[in-house]
Amino acid sequence: MDVKAVVTAQYLAALEMLKQVITKCPDDLWVSANPAHAGAFWHIAYHALFYTHLYLQPTDADFIPWSKHRPNLNAFGPPPWAPDEVVEPGEPFSQAEILDYLAVCQQEVHRQTQAVDLAAPSGFDWIPLNKLELQFYSIRHLQSHVGELSQRLWAEANIEVQWVGTKE
Repeated sequence: MDVKAVVTAQYLAALEMLKQVITKCPDDLWVSANPAHAGAFWHIAYHALFYTHLYLQPTDADFIPWSKHRPNLNAFGPPPWAPDEVVEPGEPFSQAEILDYLAVCQQEVHRQTQAVDLAAPSGFDWIPLNKLELQFYSIRHLQSHVGELSQRLWAEANIEVQWVGTKE
């Protein structure tokens, strides 16, 4: 069994499901900030992509944020090291912009999962896992937000998202 091929396929399947929720999301739901949720739909999609992109890198020092990244937008509130800092997300990213970022992450999946040493340390001081465990951790994080956004589409707009089991 080629473990790297399996990891790649599962990342791409989760990203394909995220692509569905992004493309199916109505404009009003895309920008609305529902107090029952951690943030606006676009912000959650961005957050999921940011951490997918980050954790695909060999180390945190190797990470180069997406060209349109805004400081602290990856989180849903102030950073732990500055709890009194007010973080304003600013203008929403458009669906097209988030889809562009998703394409960057798809390319990174292909590039990084083939080069990774799965037995190496995570490369992130705050994550005490090896690289194989980090891949599972990251895919679970991505898929949890896909599930969250899928549920919002269903509950608020009666829109279904199709399951993607694997993607090459």
